Amino acid sequence: MITREEAYALVTERIPQRNLVSHCVATELIMRALAKRLGLADEDVERWGIAGLLHDLDYAQTAEDFERHGHVTAEELRGRIDDEMLHAILAHADKVPRETAFDHALWCADPTTGFIVAAALIRPEKKLAAVDVDALKKRWKEKAFARGASREQMAGHEALGLDRDEFLAISLLAMQRGASELGL
Repeated sequence: MITREEAYALVTERIPQRNLVSHCVATELIMRALAKRLGLADEDVERWGIAGLLHDLDYAQTAEDFERHGHVTAEELRGRIDDEMLHAILAHADKVPRETAFDHALWCADPTTGFIVAAALIRPEKKLAAVDVDALKKRWKEKAFARGASREQMAGHEALGLDRDEFLAISLLAMQRGASELGL
């Protein structure tokens, strides 16, 4: 299986926009935290993290042809990551049905990164440390806030057996712990 270092090298090589690289890293952080919360073994925590890191690997290639998003990544990584990881990457892009906790976690973690970053960027400090779960809960209800972060998709946390507050707390803490890598 591909290592975290190899996955990160692929992401930085293939995704020219720093903010999208940060999005992939943030998704990795949330995926690892969710896997730990669900009590998965260390090897599964690693797999979930790597899938989070790689989930948008083809974004630069498919931004103008979203029908191919996920498929290009899956084809490139076939044989380098396992079928469950490939399925989660395809499921996050709605190319296959979400069937497992892995699929649901990636699907809901993806927009959550942008939602949390937006909450940090509206603060004077522009830092994740300035954000708390209460602020996220308040912003959740504001349709105009972080419009691109689908609340319906983020609500996929329910398929993981987590309520919204716990999901937001897990996600926020994961990103806060990785704030230096995210530049926030």
